[in-house]
Amino acid sequence: MYLSHRLTGIGLCAALFVLAGCAPTSIAGPGANNVRITHNEPGRECKFLGDVTGSQGDFLLGSITGNANLETGARNDLKNKAAAMGGNRVYLLTQRAGQTGSDNRLEQTNVTLSGNVYHCPES
Repeated sequence: MYLSHRLTGIGLCAALFVLAGCAPTSIAGPGANNVRITHNEPGRECKFLGDVTGSQGDFLLGSITGNANLETGARNDLKNKAAAMGGNRVYLLTQRAGQTGSDNRLEQTNVTLSGNVYHCPES
């Protein structure tokens, strides 16, 4: 009986671990909430701080994670990293969706965003 309860507990923990892996990366702090991602290069009033890459997903958990969660997680990861650099704007350079599969069946399993981080005056 003890073994049965223990195995059930292990199974529940494993299920929670998998479900947690499917959730998108969350915004970490108010600084990341203020980061804006744009397709337009910021003006001269903004200071370039460096490059950043944000991603979500992998070949294992990405196949059971919805595309919207992969995209949201990659965007939030990008914002978190930009905020940690002191930035409030990201000029998006590339967006890639990775696919994994076999037997003529491909699934989107990850999303990667890359851009330049800037600090711009508040408008």
